[in-house]
Amino acid sequence: MSAKIKYTNEPLGDVKVIADFLPSPAELAFNEEGVKVTLALSKKSIEFFFKSEAAKNHTQYQRMIRRLLDAYVDSHSPNAKTL
Repeated sequence: MSAKIKYTNEPLGDVKVIADFLPSPAELAFNEEGVKVTLALSKKSIEFFFKSEAAKNHTQYQRMIRRLLDAYVDSHSPNAKTL
Protein backbone atom coordinates (compact mmCIF):
# COMPACT_ATOMS: atom_id res chain seq x y z
CA MET A 1 0.00 0.00 0.00
CA SER A 2 2.98 2.30 -0.03
CA ALA A 3 3.09 2.52 -3.85
CA LYS A 4 2.84 6.08 -5.12
CA ILE A 5 -0.15 7.01 -7.25
CA LYS A 6 0.79 8.48 -10.60
CA TYR A 7 -1.78 10.93 -11.90
CA THR A 8 -2.13 11.50 -15.63
CA ASN A 9 -3.91 14.10 -17.70
CA GLU A 10 -6.09 11.71 -19.67
CA PRO A 11 -9.69 12.36 -20.75
CA LEU A 12 -12.28 11.18 -18.25
CA GLY A 13 -14.71 9.86 -20.81
CA ASP A 14 -18.48 10.25 -20.55
CA VAL A 15 -19.06 12.39 -17.43
CA LYS A 16 -22.50 13.01 -15.95
CA VAL A 17 -23.09 15.93 -13.56
CA ILE A 18 -25.59 15.14 -10.82
CA ALA A 19 -27.64 17.58 -8.77
CA ASP A 20 -26.33 18.53 -5.34
CA PHE A 21 -28.17 16.33 -2.84
CA LEU A 22 -26.11 16.94 0.30
CA PRO A 23 -27.48 19.09 3.11
CA SER A 24 -25.84 22.44 3.80
CA PRO A 25 -23.27 22.66 6.61
CA ALA A 26 -25.81 24.61 8.67
CA GLU A 27 -28.23 21.67 8.42
CA LEU A 28 -25.51 19.24 9.48
CA ALA A 29 -24.56 21.23 12.57
CA PHE A 30 -27.19 19.70 14.84
CA ASN A 31 -26.95 21.89 17.90
CA GLU A 32 -29.78 21.36 20.30
CA GLU A 33 -29.98 23.64 23.30
CA GLY A 34 -28.45 21.96 26.33
CA VAL A 35 -29.17 22.35 30.01
CA LYS A 36 -26.54 21.54 32.64
CA VAL A 37 -27.79 19.02 35.20
CA THR A 38 -26.06 17.53 38.21
CA LEU A 39 -27.12 13.94 38.67
CA ALA A 40 -25.80 11.24 40.99
CA LEU A 41 -25.89 7.76 39.44
CA SER A 42 -24.71 4.49 40.97
CA LYS A 43 -21.08 3.65 40.37
CA LYS A 44 -21.98 0.12 39.22
CA SER A 45 -24.28 1.49 36.49
CA ILE A 46 -21.70 3.90 35.16
CA GLU A 47 -18.76 1.48 35.33
CA PHE A 48 -20.59 -1.62 34.12
CA PHE A 49 -22.60 -0.27 31.27
CA PHE A 50 -21.90 3.26 30.22
CA LYS A 51 -18.11 3.48 30.54
CA SER A 52 -17.42 0.03 29.11
CA GLU A 53 -19.83 0.47 26.19
CA ALA A 54 -18.59 4.00 25.51
CA ALA A 55 -15.02 2.71 25.32
CA LYS A 56 -16.07 -0.04 22.87
CA ASN A 57 -17.80 2.53 20.67
CA HIS A 58 -15.16 5.26 20.97
CA THR A 59 -17.50 7.83 22.46
CA GLN A 60 -18.14 9.59 25.75
CA TYR A 61 -20.31 7.92 28.37
CA GLN A 62 -22.05 11.22 29.12
CA ARG A 63 -23.10 11.41 25.47
CA MET A 64 -24.54 7.90 25.69
CA ILE A 65 -26.58 8.85 28.77
CA ARG A 66 -27.87 11.99 27.01
CA ARG A 67 -28.87 9.98 23.91
CA LEU A 68 -30.57 7.35 26.06
CA LEU A 69 -32.69 10.00 27.75
CA ASP A 70 -33.45 11.68 24.41
CA ALA A 71 -34.52 8.33 22.92
CA TYR A 72 -36.81 7.73 25.89
CA VAL A 73 -38.42 11.14 25.49
CA ASP A 74 -38.80 10.62 21.72
CA SER A 75 -40.54 7.28 22.24
CA HIS A 76 -42.98 8.72 24.79
CA SER A 77 -43.77 12.10 23.25
CA PRO A 78 -45.94 12.42 20.13
CA ASN A 79 -44.41 15.83 19.26
CA ALA A 80 -40.75 15.01 19.96
CA LYS A 81 -38.26 15.04 17.12
CA THR A 82 -37.10 11.55 16.10
CA LEU A 83 -33.40 10.74 15.78
